[in-house]
Amino acid sequence: MKRAINFNAGPAAIPLEVLKKAQEEMLDWNGTGMSVMEVSHRSKEYEAMHNEAQDNFRKLAGMGPEWKILFLTGGASSQFFMIPMNYLYGGRKATYIVTGHWGKAAVKEAKRFGALDIITTENADGTFTRIPRQEEIKVDPASTYVHMTSNNTIFGSQWHYWPEVGKVPLVCDMSSDIFSRPFPADKFSMIYAGAQKNLGPSGVTLVAIREDFYNLAQSADALPTMLSYRTHAENNSLYNTPPCFSIYILNLTLKWLLETVGGLENMARINEEKARILYQAIDNSDGFYRGPVEKDSRSQMNVVFRLKTPEMEELFVKEAKANNIIGVKGHRSTGGIRFSIYNANLVENVRTAVDFMEDFRRKHS
Repeated sequence: MKRAINFNAGPAAIPLEVLKKAQEEMLDWNGTGMSVMEVSHRSKEYEAMHNEAQDNFRKLAGMGPEWKILFLTGGASSQFFMIPMNYLYGGRKATYIVTGHWGKAAVKEAKRFGALDIITTENADGTFTRIPRQEEIKVDPASTYVHMTSNNTIFGSQWHYWPEVGKVPLVCDMSSDIFSRPFPADKFSMIYAGAQKNLGPSGVTLVAIREDFYNLAQSADALPTMLSYRTHAENNSLYNTPPCFSIYILNLTLKWLLETVGGLENMARINEEKARILYQAIDNSDGFYRGPVEKDSRSQMNVVFRLKTPEMEELFVKEAKANNIIGVKGHRSTGGIRFSIYNANLVENVRTAVDFMEDFRRKHS
């Protein structure tokens, strides 16, 4: 079996140990004689695993029992409207810090439900190349919450500090860098993430809400049943059939982070090394590879760069695939090249990719 070196942006690489464990248990999970995909979500075996995944998440995040951990569907994109639907009622307003494509998508949905103050670093040409400085972040204390996106998969930027927003609750879309590094849970009132980048497969969205913020949500009676956080919290995310297999893989991935990697500080050191190797190759290429993001805003998860022409970029993608390196084509809206070096990607994979980059440069300079 020849495994590809997978730099896809999502669905993305899953730790090999996790895949092997799932393979081992595919036909007989936990002694049930069934796959986890066949077990009732009302069974004690499934519920124990479901609760274990919540506990493992809290352990990694440093969260106490005051945090409600929800397993939802619809991806992060559904949270773009679910958050304002639950919180922007009765004339309330929110502040959105927009640093990329998905921040703009969140604004589009939130505008349907309430007034917004928008802080943005968008350039005149529609691109984003930096994270705002703290002094640029002016938050009206009357805001119900501040929304931010911690890492921008398309434009390749990432927050390397957490903004001060006063006493206003901070909500963060962490889809593409969750658990790539430690973060101070006490700074946030809510975080959410699609699983398909650092937590496992697509199909489940992790939502964590601190109890004081949860208590501000609109009454469940005022919302469609499935779009109220209260519905899911009061039923332990088991109001309807959850994405059982995705939650199972998520739990295995959380165990991998805890037991194999040894926690988020170790994961951060590994990710810093991967990013250092790639950015060094870009910066030392004498302009052959060009990184558009300001250096203090560069992402450690999604490394983006350009070559001289779109045709050269197409050739790069083609030759990379021929070398078993896949998923490096930039987002369709921006072009260019993108290496998504999420947790499951090994340092040795990045070194192999950099060797290819050097060979490609020598051949086509």
